[in-house]
Amino acid sequence: MARASFSQSTWLVAEREIKTLVGTKGFWIGFLFTIVGLFALTVLPTVFGGDDPKVAAVGSAVRAVQGKQLDVREVATVEEAAGLVREDEVEAAIVPDGGGIKVLALNDPPNDVIQQLVESPPVELLDASAVNSGQRAVTVIVFGLVFLMFGMGGAAIAQSTVTEKQTRIVEILVSTVPVRALLAGKILGHTILTLAQVVVLALAAPIALRVAGLGELLGVVAPALGWFVPFLMLGFVLISSMWAVAGALVSRQEDLGSTMGLVMLAVMGPYFGVQFFYENAAVLKVMSFVPFTAGVAMPVRLFAQQAQPWEAILSLVLLAATVVAILLVASRLYTGSLLQTGARVKLAKAWAPAE
Repeated sequence: MARASFSQSTWLVAEREIKTLVGTKGFWIGFLFTIVGLFALTVLPTVFGGDDPKVAAVGSAVRAVQGKQLDVREVATVEEAAGLVREDEVEAAIVPDGGGIKVLALNDPPNDVIQQLVESPPVELLDASAVNSGQRAVTVIVFGLVFLMFGMGGAAIAQSTVTEKQTRIVEILVSTVPVRALLAGKILGHTILTLAQVVVLALAAPIALRVAGLGELLGVVAPALGWFVPFLMLGFVLISSMWAVAGALVSRQEDLGSTMGLVMLAVMGPYFGVQFFYENAAVLKVMSFVPFTAGVAMPVRLFAQQAQPWEAILSLVLLAATVVAILLVASRLYTGSLLQTGARVKLAKAWAPAE
């Protein structure tokens, strides 16, 4: 009987990986936890209030906020108050307006401030097109956690590879399919599962926003989410190839920790980097063109309306080129180490051509 082609072998391995992973309780528990977490991150901030809203007050408007549940900062001029709003030092400014008062806000009416006032004053938005810091913070957390979750999910590739080596099943597999098809099938199978989960999350996100009363954000979130999906998928392929190599270098599950340090850095680095620097436009811009961090940084910049479409395309091209390069390196390391058992295989030995 003729041996299966490379594409047929790849698909057979992918099907095996999908069926194996979908058949585990951990997969469904983790996915359900992700959906619940998505709703929690969007809904809970609107349910539980925080500290008293910070406002700036000018002149006679100070009397209107006395005795209210507001953190008041008195300033001398309307221009100074508006500056504090633009710099996100305060949520809103209460300023004189003829015989009454007026509220200055950046891009969204501050309902929590307005509710504290006896009479609802007119509201003037200083930058209606901008995204406020709270919305950006939630988006950074969501994008970062999704990237982190799926990146860590790639560890299943390393674990299955080690299991196959430890049980010697790998010797049977490579007698049936090429080693490179085995690697490609593992990555393809897990990528298909990841894409399916991302589609479900993308469909759930608008529902979560509407439940949280943030339906107006959909127009801003949708374009960023549309870019996030291809960035996430390419990033997942990049990380998956590294996970596969980490698994191929060892022969026991307990030794996997010795080879996964670099992969963990590639997964955790983008998450913590964006969490720490999302308010630093210069650093975030650099991160959006670094392949390992672009998957989170560029969608965040697009959400914050800090990047042009051509920048996203360039970043995506750089990421795709890096994926190809890493896949080629990973293929050689995976092939050179998969059938070697015993102690941890050194990278130099895995890279060396087969004798």
